Amino acid sequence: MIGFIRLLQFLALLGWVSASRSRNPRSHVNRAPHAAPPLVELPESGPVVSRNGTQLPPYNTTFEFDQLIDHNNPSLGTFKQRFFHTWEFYEEGGPIILFTPGEVSATGYDGYLTNSTINGQIAQQQNGSTIVLEHRFYGLSNPYNNLSVASLQVHTIQQAIDDLVYFAQNAKLPMPNGDNVTPDKAPWVLIGGSYSGALTSWTMVNKPDVFFAGYASSAVVEAITDFWQYFDPIRQFMPQNCSADVQAVISHIDDVFTHGTPAQIQTIKDNFGLGIMTHLDDVAGALRNNLWDWQSLSVTSGPHAQFFNFCDALEVKNGVSAGKGGWGVDHALTAWGSYWNSTYYSFVCGNEDAETCLGSYNSSQSFWTDITVDNSDRSWTWIVCNEVGFYQEGAPTDWPSLVTRLVQPAYDERQCTYWFPEQFKTAVAPRVGTTNAKYTGWDVNIDRLFFANGQRDPWRDATVSSDFHTRQSTNSMPIAVGDGFHCSDLITSGGTADSTILAVQTKALGFMKEWLSTFKPKKTLARRDAPTPTERIRKPINAWLRGVPTITAV
Repeated sequence: MIGFIRLLQFLALLGWVSASRSRNPRSHVNRAPHAAPPLVELPESGPVVSRNGTQLPPYNTTFEFDQLIDHNNPSLGTFKQRFFHTWEFYEEGGPIILFTPGEVSATGYDGYLTNSTINGQIAQQQNGSTIVLEHRFYGLSNPYNNLSVASLQVHTIQQAIDDLVYFAQNAKLPMPNGDNVTPDKAPWVLIGGSYSGALTSWTMVNKPDVFFAGYASSAVVEAITDFWQYFDPIRQFMPQNCSADVQAVISHIDDVFTHGTPAQIQTIKDNFGLGIMTHLDDVAGALRNNLWDWQSLSVTSGPHAQFFNFCDALEVKNGVSAGKGGWGVDHALTAWGSYWNSTYYSFVCGNEDAETCLGSYNSSQSFWTDITVDNSDRSWTWIVCNEVGFYQEGAPTDWPSLVTRLVQPAYDERQCTYWFPEQFKTAVAPRVGTTNAKYTGWDVNIDRLFFANGQRDPWRDATVSSDFHTRQSTNSMPIAVGDGFHCSDLITSGGTADSTILAVQTKALGFMKEWLSTFKPKKTLARRDAPTPTERIRKPINAWLRGVPTITAV
C-alpha cells in the first residue's frame, strides 16, 4: 500500500500500548471504542529520585483520597479515590499537574507521571509535581460496590468536574509542603486526552479560577448524538484504493439488505460467515469493527496493526496493489469476506457464535447486566446514553460513507434500554443539548487553555478542530494541530517520530512557560468566599477539622 511502510515506521517508533479498546470475546463487541488516552510504557530505570537526591516512592505507588460521594449532598459521606503521584521534578513554587485518564481504570497510567508524556515534560520544564487521578466509577474508585442504576445516579459529568475541583482544593499531597499547594498558593495545570481532554475544557468553563492553565488533547468538547463524522477523517487519510472499495462494498450491502431478495441477502451474510444472524443492521453494523481499528493506529506499534491487514486483504491481489479506484465491489466483497472468515472473526469473537458476539437484540445476555465494579464499558455507556451520545453511524446520503446507513442513533438508543432498563423505560436521545449549553462545547472561550489535535484523529470533528465548526487559534486559547492520530501529542515519543507532533508539544511548552510565569498566589483561599458543601455541613469547627479529607498510601 502506498505510504504504509513509512507509516509503519512511524508507529513502530511510538512504542505505545493500546488502552482504547480491548478485544474480549466475552463482551459485546458490536459497539464503538472508548475515547480514552493511550497507555504509555514506563522507561526502564532505577529508583525514582527527586532533584535534591531524595529517593521517592515508585511511580505505581497507589494513594487514596477521601472524595465526596455526592457533591450536592455531602452528608452521604466519602469514598476512596485512587491516585498516583510523584514530585520527581518538583521545586518550591512549581505547578501541580493533574491528569485523569477518564473512562478507564487508572491502573497502568502511572507513566503519565513521567517525562515520557507531555505531563512530565511540563513538570520537568516548570519544576512541577505530577498526579494521575482515577475518575469516579472506573477502576477501583467507586462510591458504591456496584454499577447498578441506583449507584450510577452520582456518575455524571458535573460530579466528575466537582471531583477534580474538590481534590485540588483539599488534597494534602504526599510530598514536602504538600499541604500548602492548593490552587490559591500554587498554579494547578489540568491535563486530559479525549473524554478527559473534554473534561479539562468543561471543568475550566464550569469552575473558572481553580485551574490556572489547561492542556486538552483530542478533546471531544462537543457532545453529538449522531456522530457519523467519526469515520470522515478515516475516509480522508486511509489509502484511497481501500476507501473506494470499502465505500463500494458498503453501498452494495445496504442496497441488497434494503431491496434484495432473501437469497441475495443470505449470500452476503454467508460471505462474512454471519449467516445465522437475524438482524441485518447487526450484520452490516458488525463491519464497522474493521474501521474502528483505525483508532488503534494512535497506540499500536509494529506491522501487525489490524487496519493495515484489512486494507492489504482488500487491495493486494497476486502481489499487486490496486490503483486509487480500488479493484471494485466484486473483488472487494469477496476479499473482505475471506479476510473476515480466515482471520478477523476469531480476533473479534474468539469461539463465540456470531449472534452472541455481534447481535444486539438479546437483552438477557450478561454483558447488559454485569454491574460489577471496574466494568468500564458499563460506566462509559452510562455517560454516552445520558449526556454525550457519540453514536458512530453511517453518513447522510449526500456524504460518502465507510459504514452502513442501516445503523442510526435509534439502534444505539434501543441498547441503552437493555443496559439500564430502570433508567430508560423507552429509548430516548442523550441530553447533548444540555451538555453543550452548560459546558459551551465547540464555543469554549477560556484563557490559558491549550488545545492539541491530530489531523488523522477519528474524533477530530468533536474537537475544536472540527471541519464542521471553524475556530481560530489565539494566544489566550491556542489550538495546535499536527499530523497525528488520537492523543498522539500526549506521548513524548510521538514528537520523536513526527516533527508536526513535536511542533505541537514545543508550542505547548512555550505557552505553559509564559502562562505559569504570571501566576501570583492569592492572599486568601478563593473557596472561602463561597464555602464548599463540606464546610457548610461540618459544624462546629472542631467537627469540621476531624472531617478534613485524608490521603493514605495503599
